[in-house]
Amino acid sequence: MSSRIPTLDIRRFDTDRDAFVAELGASYREWGFAGINGHGIPQADIDAAYGVFKAFFALPEDTKKRYHVPGGGGARGYTPFGVETAKGAKHFDLKEFWHIGREIPDDSKYRDVMPPNLWPDEVPGFREHGYGLYRTLDRLGSKVLSALALHIGLPEDWFADKTHYGNSILRPIHYPPITADDIPNVRAGAHEDINLITLLVGASAAGLEVRSKQGEWVPFTSDADTIVVNIGDMLQRLTNHVYPSTTHRVTNPPGEQARKPRYSVPFFLHPNPDFLIDVLPSTVTPDNPSRYPEPITAQGYLEERLREIKLK
Repeated sequence: MSSRIPTLDIRRFDTDRDAFVAELGASYREWGFAGINGHGIPQADIDAAYGVFKAFFALPEDTKKRYHVPGGGGARGYTPFGVETAKGAKHFDLKEFWHIGREIPDDSKYRDVMPPNLWPDEVPGFREHGYGLYRTLDRLGSKVLSALALHIGLPEDWFADKTHYGNSILRPIHYPPITADDIPNVRAGAHEDINLITLLVGASAAGLEVRSKQGEWVPFTSDADTIVVNIGDMLQRLTNHVYPSTTHRVTNPPGEQARKPRYSVPFFLHPNPDFLIDVLPSTVTPDNPSRYPEPITAQGYLEERLREIKLK
């Protein structure tokens, strides 16, 4: 684990709340990133989810592509290799991925922007383990947001009714082995996340790097029991950059390591689609005037960003 980006035990939220909130807030103000352990998610559950995700990515290309939704912006199901491109990048990322979204009733007011999930028939247990991990990370993310709310002077439950129907996404990613040398593409180009916060489970493989305020790339390889949690652009905007959405990337490993696949599973926690992202008054000061005079809905912001990264 990088000694510079803190890792905190979230059990302290219940036993040593003020100190935990202060330390977590300080980590996010400085880095936009923190490691979270003590989360209580059984390793067996994480392993089972990774098992079904790996089984899906091992299927034949033609089978996987049956779960691709043309024109869907990758919102649900499968997105093939070579599609997503980091904002402003010349070359596509070296990855393929799947999206699991929130299960909502067909008569929900959000159904038009939150389509039903797809589930691959070929992989037993995919729905059980995939959506199980989704719900687990959703709960953990809500706890992190409670701590952040307290840190900026909001009630602990401030985010609860703004994210309970959030258009959040669990994204199992497969970075295939890199078989050619000197290619211009990287596994994931330098980018910021779109959403409120991202929870990355199983980030124990090397490759993730975070750009410091001084412009230095800092490797952040966590212990197996640590979930990496970072700030996304929506929360940066909502908090008037009190919490920065820090640029990060996934680099290509050296030598023979590049010939091995890499898997990761981020959970992108989003607000409800109609939530209005409007700068919080408590984050506006003489030294930090409002940077965003015009509010925007979460859905409007999401669609804007999906076009930028070539998913729409």
